[in-house]
Amino acid sequence: MHFKHSLLAAATLALAAAAPAVSAKPFKWAGSTDIQTMDIHSQNSALGNGVHAAVYESLVMFNSRTLKVEPLLATSWQQVTPTQLRVKLRQGVKFSDGSLMTADDVVYSLQRAMSKTSTYAIYTQGMDRIAKVDGETIDIFLKNPNPVLLNQLTELRVMSKAWSEKNNSVEPKDIKSKDETFSHRNAMGTGPFVLKEWVPDQKIVFSANPQWWNAGKAEGNVTEIVYTPIKSEATRIAALLSGEVDMVREANLQDLERLKAHPNLKVMEMVENRTVYLALDQFRDELPGSSIKGKNPLKDLRVRKALYQAIDVAALQRVTMRGMSKPTGAIVSPLVNGWTEAVDKRLPYDPNAAKALLADAGYKDGFEVDLACSNNSIIQDENLCQAITSMWARVGIKAKLRTMPSITYYPMAQRHEASIALLSWGVPTFDALYTLQSLTRSKTTGGDGNYNLGRYSNERMDYIVDRVKTEIDQPVRNRLLTEGLQLQNDTVANIPLHNQMLAWAMKKNVDLVQRPDNRIDWRLIKVN
Repeated sequence: MHFKHSLLAAATLALAAAAPAVSAKPFKWAGSTDIQTMDIHSQNSALGNGVHAAVYESLVMFNSRTLKVEPLLATSWQQVTPTQLRVKLRQGVKFSDGSLMTADDVVYSLQRAMSKTSTYAIYTQGMDRIAKVDGETIDIFLKNPNPVLLNQLTELRVMSKAWSEKNNSVEPKDIKSKDETFSHRNAMGTGPFVLKEWVPDQKIVFSANPQWWNAGKAEGNVTEIVYTPIKSEATRIAALLSGEVDMVREANLQDLERLKAHPNLKVMEMVENRTVYLALDQFRDELPGSSIKGKNPLKDLRVRKALYQAIDVAALQRVTMRGMSKPTGAIVSPLVNGWTEAVDKRLPYDPNAAKALLADAGYKDGFEVDLACSNNSIIQDENLCQAITSMWARVGIKAKLRTMPSITYYPMAQRHEASIALLSWGVPTFDALYTLQSLTRSKTTGGDGNYNLGRYSNERMDYIVDRVKTEIDQPVRNRLLTEGLQLQNDTVANIPLHNQMLAWAMKKNVDLVQRPDNRIDWRLIKVN
């Protein structure tokens, strides 16, 4: 991206002039994959959303330490009626080109998130229309009450209407097409940083935004951020050990002890708000590549239970994950509203029970089935699938394993081309509706079931999800969420394996806050 505008050039010069006082502090970090787009409404992905937050801000955000919703571009809000939220906007906020952020920009951005080419419908769910009240106030009108509206607003960022119109980016880039919009490779927001350069698969460079409304008041002292996607685990760790990067966010398990023992490094660990699970095709009448013709064994609950009970998660935790996982019976982590100890209880590992279930279902000799996995997306993904393949072989299930990089894997899985797929799901809203609606609700055109890759369908589940969307009696709502999570378990809609653990390795002079959603809070990074 080249700076053509004199305003931006002036801002950059102003920043350079102020440099001696600030002393440029770069923060260089590496991860395994690149973002897919800089467009804030194009592809809902955890890495992208976290990176976008350096440049773009939302109305509200989760406090990185307490995980409570707090003001950002909004200063206050009021539930005028159960279906009308009035939001007061922060005044004097400028975009990085120096233009003032107005109510029109916010109305435009929320509407943009609702457009056809956006994949952010899960966060705009229930919104009917957005209206400007005056220069500093907007109203969000809902079709029905929405108890998690504020949580959802944390992922809806604000873009300049004038900038979008000028650059033909009024609609988000359609992630499924090859067409590119200006907003796909360029960015302009109100956040702490500006996008200086993005060379896909090589690097992303951000520099401090001198126009930021909170400049000089934030905890952090970083003036430049450089992100390098490095696919190879060995190369990533080598870059950290040589001092080329300050931090790697996915430290591989084999290296953790060595990194912890290093005099100049430290490792931060916590359970991630992300569950690794297997999705099972319960839709097609015959599975491609299966040895069973004319029917789909995965439609049979006994078969799904057999696959579940043949997996030794304790062995996966001990051997494959080297202790860096938390086995779970729930499809969400304990941080998510709706989780209980009861829904976290797994079916016992029992190969004999699995064999009996298969025989009962008419498959005493087992069968062949397709198992698809990414090989660079989920921690130890390929190794997990290899271990599961050998566990299933012991009960007669011959899984034909195929692995591929995430860039081809996820589109393939979203086209429903896998019989069984290894996936992981994080919960940015910290509420189980997000998971149940995405993974277990019957697919609709409105975005429900958007990641229900097994095309599981259950009337009671649909009722629970639809009711929970609008239920404002909190105890009733929580009971329904728990019922939905239990129903996912009872019907083996998906097979939960474990919650991932985070291991961030960094130089000792880096000070930051580790969040369970694996986000880096750009405003809090200090390099000492």
